This record gives sequence, C-alpha cells and structure tokens, in this order.
Amino acid sequence: MARWHDGRGELVIPGDDDRPAVRVPLEIAGSYRARTKGLLGRDALDGALLLSPANSIHTFRMRMPIDVAYLDRRLRVIAVRTMPPGRLGLPRVRSRHVIEAEAGTMAGWSLRAGTRVEVVREGE
Repeated sequence: MARWHDGRGELVIPGDDDRPAVRVPLEIAGSYRARTKGLLGRDALDGALLLSPANSIHTFRMRMPIDVAYLDRRLRVIAVRTMPPGRLGLPRVRSRHVIEAEAGTMAGWSLRAGTRVEVVREGE
C-alpha cells in the first residue's frame, strides 16, 4: 500500500445482511507533524482520524476519551479500545495504521476486530 498523505477522505465500514455499509468522514494524518498533533486541543471530532504509519497512541493532554482501532497493512481491524485522557496505549506488533474517533462511535459503526475497512481519499 502506498504511503498516505495528509488530507481528507472517507472511511467505509462494510455492511452485512442486517445493516448497510457505513461511510464516515475521515481526516488522514500521514505526515509526522499531523500524526504528532492528532486530536490534541480538540473538544470533538466529526468522523474519524487515520494516523499512518502508527502502531500505538497516547491520550496525554487530550480533552476527551476516544475509541482507537488498530489496523494491519490490509486495513483489517486488529483491536478496538476505548481510552480515557492521560493514557499510553501499548504498541500492537502487526498494526500499521490507527483510527481514532470519539468514544462510543465505533460500536455504533459496528467496527470490531476482524472487520476490513476501506479508505477512499477525497477526489478518488
């Protein structure tokens, strides 16, 4: 997979027989500067933030709890966790990307371990 660049896009979580696919606005943080800033200083997030490359995160100096999904190189979810402010997440060995969103939203999207997501960059 090519290296991600900063920008916007859409996170697509596939549906199944019981529910349609979910499409979520996505901010892409591919540069060191954008990944370092992440969600710091924000009180809310409309959609999700993709950090790439990344295999761990922290919530020091964050103002809100967040949901974190660790993805492998094929964009398959390895694990989903909720983290309150002031925590350090353990690195995930196979993780290549991390998705962050407001706490509780990933359950609403039915995002769980084993789900393969798609990222559609703006303009594609």
